[in-house]
Amino acid sequence: MSATRKEGARLRPIGNLDLIRRFTWEISSINMHLEELRQFWARTLGISGPQWLILMAISDLDKDDGVPVNVVSKLLHVDPSFVTTQSKLLEKKGLLRRRPSPTDARVVRLSLVDKTQKHIASLNEQYKSIREFVFQEFDENELTEFTTKLATLKTRLEKACVRISLDF
Repeated sequence: MSATRKEGARLRPIGNLDLIRRFTWEISSINMHLEELRQFWARTLGISGPQWLILMAISDLDKDDGVPVNVVSKLLHVDPSFVTTQSKLLEKKGLLRRRPSPTDARVVRLSLVDKTQKHIASLNEQYKSIREFVFQEFDENELTEFTTKLATLKTRLEKACVRISLDF
């Protein structure tokens, strides 16, 4: 197929509702399996799946000076008050630190304690094995393209949610 025909095919709306329904159910199923994995990893620390996600967000985002609560909440698509409440519980369990920002005391910065960093690192081999198994069908270019399409879909779904909320 030529590049222009391929582009034209992308711009046509998908009229096959069965295909859209199947896609939606596949995404829902993927989400359930991801949740199952989160629960597994969370149990290794005696915490909930959402709390595990908070720790993973901090682990991914922290560049040695902590991560503001609002940055974590945006990544996870949850209200900042949820991250605040859960991070206080995680701090009580000794899994993270909460410190006021040196430039703005209203901003709380979250960081992992050494014990949590070491625990996550100890799971790395197991995580790597699962990751390789799950993504073995994709080369880097395919995964990049697929991830880009999913990001586009996510953005469009966010806009659709805003539209729907404005209609009600």
